[in-house]
Amino acid sequence: MRKLLALALIFGAFTAPAQAWGPIGHRVTGAIADDNLSGVARANVKILLGTENLAEAATWPDDMKSDPDDFWQNKANPWHYVTVREGDDYKVTDAPTEGDAMTALTRFTATLRDPQASADHKRLALRFIVHIIGDLHQPLHAGGGNDRGGNDFKVTWFGRPSNLHSVWDSAMIEQRSLSYLELAGWLSRSITPAQVVAWNERDPSVWLHESIALRKTIYPTDTNLSWDYAYRHRAELDDRLKRAGIRIAAYLNWVFEPSDPKLAEAK
Repeated sequence: MRKLLALALIFGAFTAPAQAWGPIGHRVTGAIADDNLSGVARANVKILLGTENLAEAATWPDDMKSDPDDFWQNKANPWHYVTVREGDDYKVTDAPTEGDAMTALTRFTATLRDPQASADHKRLALRFIVHIIGDLHQPLHAGGGNDRGGNDFKVTWFGRPSNLHSVWDSAMIEQRSLSYLELAGWLSRSITPAQVVAWNERDPSVWLHESIALRKTIYPTDTNLSWDYAYRHRAELDDRLKRAGIRIAAYLNWVFEPSDPKLAEAK
């Protein structure tokens, strides 16, 4: 009986629906963002998060999914992805009534910029913004509505049952046996100043357009995935992590940019 239970748990770990970049991927994007914050943004993040850095904040919305509160079990669940059923561009009409990552990003941005919002609400908003921007750079978080973002596309990963979403969320990242700090360091050192300038794009529809274009190229014809699949797509995965980190910083730099001319002069 114990053996059967152990097998079931192992099998479930590779077939359960994935919800976002895995913890390492999200922490990598947060760590890269931390290194690219403006002074004003860094100060505002510290006011809200204290000793918690963006790498820690990046995984918080996933960490809270075990909370039994209805907010986490139902309301917040759709805010990690979008569905674009037609074409290559997200449209406002693509959002369901319960919202999606794009509508949540808009709402949390408004909260973070609202001088009347409480510190608790702003803290929640900041953590979600960091997380959502990372999610929008994962190509399977911009699904076409036919396979739950690759969760229903079954594959084997080095002979073990899995799905394409899980492979992109975590399996290809974890395969490298690097901590998030090691991987973030490797990727950060490869980002050129020209790329920082080119990727300083705050429009989430642009991020999504890139993710959708990439998503259309990553479905394999042979579902037995191993070294060759990882090799073919590693540069693309690294690129999405790097862009996400730079754009989290760019977005927060914009959000926290002083809007009052007198305030700007004082700073």
